[in-house]
Amino acid sequence: MERLTSTLLCLILALLSCEKGTGFFVIKGTITDQTFSKGHEGASIQLYKVPIGTADEIFVESFILPTDGKFEFKVPRERMERYILRIEKALYFPIEKEIYYSELSIENDNIIDLSTSAQAWAKIHFKNLNPAPTDHFRYIKQEGLAACESCCPITTQDFFGALDTTFYCINNGNSTYSILYWVMNTPNNGLKSVNTSAFDTTLIEVLY
Repeated sequence: MERLTSTLLCLILALLSCEKGTGFFVIKGTITDQTFSKGHEGASIQLYKVPIGTADEIFVESFILPTDGKFEFKVPRERMERYILRIEKALYFPIEKEIYYSELSIENDNIIDLSTSAQAWAKIHFKNLNPAPTDHFRYIKQEGLAACESCCPITTQDFFGALDTTFYCINNGNSTYSILYWVMNTPNNGLKSVNTSAFDTTLIEVLY
């Protein structure tokens, strides 16, 4: 009887040890190409882990997304501060997603669905054909991608006197980009709007 009790106790301790020390997190989902409403085929997806109390990003695994954009990582359960997903493809906006250890479940799959868009550009050209020192030109972005690292400003922009300038504003592919403009103290004002084709540059021009 004593031997049986001892054996049962060992089995229970072994099971508890397995429950606490082993297991896997399954991180899976779908990466979508919003511009063309399909899976983000051909993109590179990478998973990194960051140990507690450090800024070290330790590479775990990577692969190329299939046609449907679905991915799955199965990683051993270990105490980390967080995991990082990175998705990259040429001429698309990159994606970075942080997943904290406290958010992960070992009993269920951890579903992470993300999306991105193709890049496009609006080429903005302003030219004063008959400049005078008192000329005042003003514009403000009306529609288009904002608050990104490469985005053009969303605040009112003013120019004075001679003007012949060109700059490029990044936008989501197949999306509207528009500006409101005024040649101050004249009736010349209006809205200029274009659809920025994916992977391409579309001209917005104001000559005055």
